[in-house]
Parts: sequence; structure tokens; C-alpha cells
Amino acid sequence: MKSNEHLRHDVTEALKWEPLLHGAEIGVSAEDGVITLTGHVDSYTKKLAAERATKSVKGVRALAEEIEVRIVRENSLSDTEIAEAAANALLWCASVPDKRITVSVENGLVKLEGDVEWQFQKEEAQQEIEHIAGVIGITNLISVEPELNPTDIKEKIERAFQRTATIDSTKLEIDVNGSFVTLKGTVRSWAEREDAENAAWAAPGVSKVKVDLTVNEEEMV
Repeated sequence: MKSNEHLRHDVTEALKWEPLLHGAEIGVSAEDGVITLTGHVDSYTKKLAAERATKSVKGVRALAEEIEVRIVRENSLSDTEIAEAAANALLWCASVPDKRITVSVENGLVKLEGDVEWQFQKEEAQQEIEHIAGVIGITNLISVEPELNPTDIKEKIERAFQRTATIDSTKLEIDVNGSFVTLKGTVRSWAEREDAENAAWAAPGVSKVKVDLTVNEEEMV
């Protein structure tokens, strides 16, 4: 396992390598694989970029993200303009049922509500508005209410694990209760953890995924 200082250095280098974060003031601390990010950025997009860069680093077991988004108001939109831009973004996104989603904005904080059939639609709705100027945070309360009710969810997830090169399916256990999936076991990296979660979400009929996976680098061959 990497030392705290080694891991902190690697995360800092990953943040420097991210083009969007050039000049961003982000502090990094590490403790037993748990990374804490502090400081501020001038857009929500940069905040997300910092999260992604950190999670990509080998040895990161968990992330505490305390980055503040500080918007330069003269270059951003009002709440009304943000709401209009978000509604239009959802309208023009073919994969999102915009009529089933409502958008509210207060002081740059966006709240999404409604329901969709698939998890990817919930994620896509959020991604469509992440880059709107003036957005400082998003609360995604969209629920996934699939019309499908397949009985072979577990089998589909198992097959997805077997098809994915980064996932060692022998180390994972899948529990299915209705449309609620729980993943248990150990993975070799944060990336493998996310790949397993994404594979579970991609199965038809899944409305919730609980990830109870331990990152253990000693499992790496």
C-alpha cells in the first residue's frame, strides 16, 4: 500500500494533469487511502473534474470532497436563466424524457425531480446541465421506476462482469431483492469498483444499487 505522502503526491499530480484544473486552488490530504480535497474552483465542471481525476489514482479507497464552487457572477447566468437553459438542454436530449422531469434553481443550486425508466437517463439528465454557467451544485432526486420487471437481473449482471476485462467476477457477490441490487466482495482498485457498479446499473430493471465493495490492492496480480 502507498504511504500517505506518496498517495497525496500522486493525486496532486493527477489534478495538475487535468486541463480544466489549471490554476485551480485545490488542497490534497491523504490518510490510509482516504483522500480529502479542499479549496475552491470557479465552475461546477471543474469540481467534477477534480473528483474524476482523484478517483483515477491507484490506491484511492475513498474520497471526501470539500471543494467550494465560487462563481464570478458577471460571467454567469441568473437562476431564471439557468432554469431556462436546463429545461432547453433536457428538451434537446433525445435520451431523456424531459416531460417527466422538473427543474428548480435557487442561488445556483439545481434540483432535478421526476422519474425515468433507466438509470442512464437519470445520469444523462444531470450531465446535460453540469456545464451551464452559474451552476454551483446539482441535487438529482430523479427516481428510477422501470416498467420492466425481469427475473434474470442477477444473471445479466454476472454476464456483464464476465465480459468486462477490468472486473474479477470471482471476487464479487451479487444479491438481488426485486429491483434492488447489492454488490459485495473485494476489488483491486477504485476503477474496478466503479466498473462493477456501472455494470449493475446497466442491467434492465435495476432501480437501486448498493455498493459494499472493499478496495484491496493486495488482490492485484
